[in-house]
Amino acid sequence: MTETDTLIIGSGIAGLSAALACADNGISSTIISCGSDATVSNSWQAQGGIIYKGATGGPDELVEDILKAGCGINHVPAARQLAELGPRVVESILLKRARIDFDRTPSDYHLTREGAHSEARILHKGDQSGEAILAGLDTLVRHSPLVTFTHETTAVNLLMTSYHDTNRSRRHERSRCFGAFVFDQKAGEVYPIFAKNTILATGGIGELYLYHTNSSHARGDGLALGQRAGCRLANLEYVQFHPTTFFHPTARRFLISEALRGEGAILLNQRGERFLYRYLPGFDVPELAPRDKVAWAIHQEILRSEAPCVYLDISHKPAEWAQERFPFVYRNCLAHHVDITREPIPVIPSAHYHCGGIWTDLNGRTSLNNLWAVGEVACTGLHGANRLASTSLLEGLVWGTQAGEMIAGAVQNDRHLIRPEIEPWHAEKSQVDPAFLKQDWFLLKSTMWNYAGLIKTNARLERAEGILSELYRGIDQFYQRAALSDDLIGLRHATTTALLILEACKKNPRSLGCYLREERDL
Repeated sequence: MTETDTLIIGSGIAGLSAALACADNGISSTIISCGSDATVSNSWQAQGGIIYKGATGGPDELVEDILKAGCGINHVPAARQLAELGPRVVESILLKRARIDFDRTPSDYHLTREGAHSEARILHKGDQSGEAILAGLDTLVRHSPLVTFTHETTAVNLLMTSYHDTNRSRRHERSRCFGAFVFDQKAGEVYPIFAKNTILATGGIGELYLYHTNSSHARGDGLALGQRAGCRLANLEYVQFHPTTFFHPTARRFLISEALRGEGAILLNQRGERFLYRYLPGFDVPELAPRDKVAWAIHQEILRSEAPCVYLDISHKPAEWAQERFPFVYRNCLAHHVDITREPIPVIPSAHYHCGGIWTDLNGRTSLNNLWAVGEVACTGLHGANRLASTSLLEGLVWGTQAGEMIAGAVQNDRHLIRPEIEPWHAEKSQVDPAFLKQDWFLLKSTMWNYAGLIKTNARLERAEGILSELYRGIDQFYQRAALSDDLIGLRHATTTALLILEACKKNPRSLGCYLREERDL
């Protein structure tokens, strides 16, 4: 049994920022994560950078860019909070405390521009910005005696008074969260962690799709946990597909940073033509249009030309500059025999970011007492129908810090943990053939990719719902007596989340931003 002031589920930038804010205010935290270390997170894999501040524009200009990218359905106070608090927390935490070694010019930090930004305002460390930021934050947090890390630990269910309190007379009171049941992957055992407050910082949902840019644990765990607990959810249909991921017939896809287009890369079709002007005539530089528009245009060109992909070309830039500015992209493309200094990169859209999630207020509070959500798993309304480039790391930093500070204030005012009595976890023992899990995962991912991918239709969504509803029932029955594993827990979380996204899609017949609907049947 473990007790802590704050249980943080997830160790990306949002979770670490929350832990740091709690520690700064004398509040203990226990961070759990499914992976073996900090590298297993979307934050670590982020390439482009983090918004800071431009040379001329201020918060108003950033808010305007966020609203334009999000098609105007953003929650304006959330956009305003990011624009106003963002530069302050970047400066105080990343620059002054973590001392992240962002790229510089001879006189100042080098700022780059990405799609839908009106000016250059993005700090970066080559094209491995997430790695640099997370490593710096991780070092800061690990120096605090108030923070405990527990890796290779998977959240199974949130502990809720409405479900788990053995005193049934109290189940009629307003429900609150008091921790979680978690699975120790090495020991193969489930145990409770009791907490005054619990933060969901589990990241995204890329693993629901056959092709994506996310880490292997971006399975929608937090959404499934929150939904089972009774959380309000919002905007689940808005799944952003990144326009440019590396295309290879057999290799795993990886992100080709939007920063390449910010630095002058152009998109070409198989005939070597710049085709975006045909689809996005209103943009002077269509490569810098919002992600949803560029992804749609690429999709249309692939359909028109019957080609497997399009190409992103930065070979007109000096070779030495390209290798130094984009070392990750250069190295990984070269491993697949593509030299970005000499030839264009084959690219195609892939699932990238979830603009919806667990509804929260501007401090990260969910609709349930003592339960918080920060980062990609949360939905403050910041992104609206489409996320502006490089807002994700800043969102995690701002709202992680904000939630940690609010929790610290609440805990300082009430140090007593009211811990209900609960029934012990009942463990099953039957072993599962890994081939069955692999097959079920493939069915889930291929169904979401084929029928609920970039373009949705009524017929496709109905087909997907039929397949995944049957899969959901089958998982419950077939694995009912199975010994738990991270893979099995993740499959259950992912199937729940996929069905939630499908339900949201079916309710929204209107294309907007990254959510693209067509009226044709197939």
